[in-house]
Amino acid sequence: MDATDRKILHLLQADADQTVRQIAEQIPLSVTPCWKRIQKLEQDGIIRARVALLDAKKINADVTVFVAIKTDQHSSEWIERFNRAVSDLPEVMEIYRMSGEIDYLLRVVVSSIEAYDRFYKKLVDRIELSNVTSSFAMEQMKFTTALPINVEA
Repeated sequence: MDATDRKILHLLQADADQTVRQIAEQIPLSVTPCWKRIQKLEQDGIIRARVALLDAKKINADVTVFVAIKTDQHSSEWIERFNRAVSDLPEVMEIYRMSGEIDYLLRVVVSSIEAYDRFYKKLVDRIELSNVTSSFAMEQMKFTTALPINVEA
């Protein structure tokens, strides 16, 4: 991946709706080579998907909860069961296995505290956990889906 590819990725992260012509003009590059580069980035799995970002408040999904989970289970079988138990819950946006005091951290999005309570009950019914601590986000101060890309390198 060279500097031109990084510029293309930077532009697509800012606005994936841009046409190939619009991207090519900003590089600068002609349309066909730009299109071929985008196709290669997709084939190589660097571009995983192009998605629409929704306004959480407008679709009534604006309560973000960070759920810290501790467990005394660490076998590969339990980890696999845990992953299956939480991955198909639509409220779970992200799952991280952590180092330190917390074993897993989930980012959960729901419509209300009551909706979170229903989620919590589903979660603890699906898998045995030692401790579950929930922290409600009071304010989102920064949000981005754009990964940092050094376009100068």
